[in-house]
Amino acid sequence: MVFGLLSVIFVYMELTPELVDHLAHLSRLHFSDEAKKEIQEDLQKMVAFVEKLSEINTDGVAPMLHMGQVFNVLREDEVKGSIDRTTALKNAPGASDAFFRVPKVIKK
Repeated sequence: MVFGLLSVIFVYMELTPELVDHLAHLSRLHFSDEAKKEIQEDLQKMVAFVEKLSEINTDGVAPMLHMGQVFNVLREDEVKGSIDRTTALKNAPGASDAFFRVPKVIKK
């Protein structure tokens, strides 16, 4: 369905040098005339590829969000022991009340 919609859009879209200039302006990029011609040719190839994809019969094929299977590779959370605040502050080079003291890093 998506490729069909893109195909309809691209059929009516002519890739002109003016369109390449407009895209370059929107992107805040500057290209030589030779580069613009090359970009126009590349865009035409991309549009042709999408048009070719729209010819594929996808009836009965479920839409995909990703090209492959995505699995959650994160481990399960486990409750583990940790040192208490008092022990952590004893190991610190400097402490003030319940906080670590660190050298000043912002000059004012």
